Amino acid sequence: ADVFQSQEEDDRKVRRREKNRVAAQRSRKKQTQKADKLHEEYESLEQENTSLKREIGKLTDEMKHLSEVLKDHEKICPLLHCTMNFVTIPRPDALASCLPR
Repeated sequence: ADVFQSQEEDDRKVRRREKNRVAAQRSRKKQTQKADKLHEEYESLEQENTSLKREIGKLTDEMKHLSEVLKDHEKICPLLHCTMNFVTIPRPDALASCLPR
């Protein structure tokens, strides 16, 4: 009876070890998948960041250009408060009053 009992214990140990091995394998797989997903998200965010920086660059250049155009316009605009009127009364007729007729 003693031999039978120790055999049963050994079987149980083997089964437990196998179960643990499978669980550890599953856990490692999950961790790997999680890491892969995070890496993909990171790559995607990096790409988005790069394209947004490019867009900001373009918009900054456009803003500089438009500021220069506005400065040049203000120098020759017959109405001193042209831009102020446009800002305080954002209506089409305010803009029209700035334009030469």
